[in-house]
Amino acid sequence: MYATRCQLGWWTLAALALLPACGGSKNAFTQSGQGSYYADKFNGRPTTSGEIYRSGKMTAAHNTLPFGTLIKVTNVKNGKSVKVTVNDRGPHVKGRIVDVSGKAARKLDLVQAGVVPVQLKVIKAAPGR
Repeated sequence: MYATRCQLGWWTLAALALLPACGGSKNAFTQSGQGSYYADKFNGRPTTSGEIYRSGKMTAAHNTLPFGTLIKVTNVKNGKSVKVTVNDRGPHVKGRIVDVSGKAARKLDLVQAGVVPVQLKVIKAAPGR
């Protein structure tokens, strides 16, 4: 029997929810997909976590990782990487897995392209997780 997309989505969410409970493997989460960055219009606005978005900080939005999780985002096209802290939810565009702050986007050289293939890896789980 084949799983539907909805069922696969629930399995993915269930696996992510259990990730912090897995002894030494909580930092083993990796993900590949498309990455983008926040538009300047969001600077100064509150994020989902309640923090104010600052384009000059090294932060990111991810749909499922807990707030406070430190992740390494690598631009697959040029090999450049940054470490950012998840403090928001998103991106809200199908196929994208992360939105990074303006400063992180500049360090990754993704500003001109807007969207690039990226790989993420959890470096440090959120405090208390």
